[in-house]
Amino acid sequence: MKKISAWSWLMGLLMGSATLTAQMNKIQFVEYDLDNGLHVILHEDHSTPIVAVSVMYHVGSKNENPNRTGFAHFFEHLLFEGSENIDRGEFDKYIQNAGGTNNANTWYDRTFYYEILPSNYLALGLWLESERMLHAKVDEKGIETQREVVKEERRQRIDNQPYGSIIEECFKRAYKVHPYRWPVIGSMEHLNAAQEEDYVNFYHTFYVPNNAVLSIAGDIDIQEAKKLIDKYFSGIPRGTHEIPRPTVVEPPLEKEIRDTVYDNIQLPAVIQVYRIPAQGTKEYYAVEMLSTLLSDGESSRMNKALVDEKELALFAGSFPLALEDPGVSISFAIANIGVNPADLEAAMDEEVRKVQEELISEREFQKLRNQIENDFVSSNSSMVGIAESLANYYMYYGDANLINTELQRYLAVTREDIREAARKYFTLDKRVVLYYLPKQQEQ
Repeated sequence: MKKISAWSWLMGLLMGSATLTAQMNKIQFVEYDLDNGLHVILHEDHSTPIVAVSVMYHVGSKNENPNRTGFAHFFEHLLFEGSENIDRGEFDKYIQNAGGTNNANTWYDRTFYYEILPSNYLALGLWLESERMLHAKVDEKGIETQREVVKEERRQRIDNQPYGSIIEECFKRAYKVHPYRWPVIGSMEHLNAAQEEDYVNFYHTFYVPNNAVLSIAGDIDIQEAKKLIDKYFSGIPRGTHEIPRPTVVEPPLEKEIRDTVYDNIQLPAVIQVYRIPAQGTKEYYAVEMLSTLLSDGESSRMNKALVDEKELALFAGSFPLALEDPGVSISFAIANIGVNPADLEAAMDEEVRKVQEELISEREFQKLRNQIENDFVSSNSSMVGIAESLANYYMYYGDANLINTELQRYLAVTREDIREAARKYFTLDKRVVLYYLPKQQEQ
C-alpha cells in the first residue's frame, strides 16, 4: 500500500510550486444526505473517462484515547486487509485488475481513502468503500500483521530518515494539553498493548456513515451514481456510539522553548515553530500568505536571503499546517557546510523582522496574490483533488462550495494583514526553537 511520509510530504509542500496560470472554472456539484447520515457530494466531469471515488472519515490522531495513540493511522493500514466479502489481501487486486489506483492518508483531523478508476468501474469503487465502512476485517490476524507494518514504517519514515522526526519533535513541545501533542503515527507501545476489543470499538465508533463524507468526481451520470450509492450505502446502519471530539484549548506559549535534537544527519538544521490560528479563520489566510511570501519559490524572501545571497543554507522554508484547531507554522533551514546554526537562526529572524516592520511592496504583493491563485487552481486540477477538496470543505466548514469561493478569502487579505500576522503570531519570544545537530556532536 502506498503511503505519504511526513518528511516527503513536508519536503514536497515546501519545494513544490504551482505553475498553472489559467483561471479555475466554477466546479459544479450536487450534495445530499442519506438517512443514515452519510453526506454525499457528486461532481460530474466528462473530460476524461475516469472517476475518483473517495470517503473521508472525520477521525484523525486528535480523536484518539491518550493511552491508545496511533489508532487512526493504524486503521488506514488495517482497512486494506479485506472484509467479510473480500479475501485478505485482495482489496488492491480488485483495483489493479480494473486498471485503477488507490491510496489513503491520515492526518491529525481526518482519514481519507480513494480509488481512481475507469469510469465504467464506479460500482466497484462504491462496493469496496461500502465494504470498508460496514464489513472490514478487524481481527487478531490482521491486527498483528499491520502492527509489524506500522513499526517498519516508523523505522523507515521517521527513526531512520534524516530530519524525519521534525514534525513529531515540534508538536510535542508546542503542545502540552491538546491531542496534537502526539504524532499521527502514534506510539508503538500503545498499539502493542491494545487488545482486539480496543480496535473493534474504534472501528464501530468512527467508521460509520454519520462520521463520513462520500465524495465522487469524474465521468459519471449523477442520477445513475445516486442509484448505485443507494444500493451500496443506504443499508449501512447509522453509528450509535458517541464520537469523541476534543474540546481542550491549548494555552498560549508564555515564553520561548529551546532544545537540541541529535539526529543521523550530516548538516545541522534550525527549526522554528510558531503557534497560529485554526484553518478557515481570517487570520489563518494572512499567515498562509505570509509563509508563501517567505518560502514559496526560488525568489521567496528566505530562499533569496539565506540560500542565494548569504549562502548560509542549502534550503530554507516556512509553512503553516492547516488544522481544524489552532495549529502551528514551521520555519526551517538546513545549514550550509561550516555554518554556525546560531548565525543561520539570526538570519531567519531577520527576515521575519523585515515583514513585521515594513509593508511589502505593491509589486511583491501582486506576485504573492498570483502565487496563491496558481496554488489554489493547482490543488483542484485532478479528479481526486476535486473530490478531496469538496470533502474537506464540507467536513471542516460545512460548506462544500468553498471550492469555488475560498480563493476570495485569500485575495481579501491586505498587505497590512500580512504585517499584522507576522507581528502577532511570529513572536520571537513565544515560540519553539530546535537545533538539529549530527549525532557525532552529542556529548
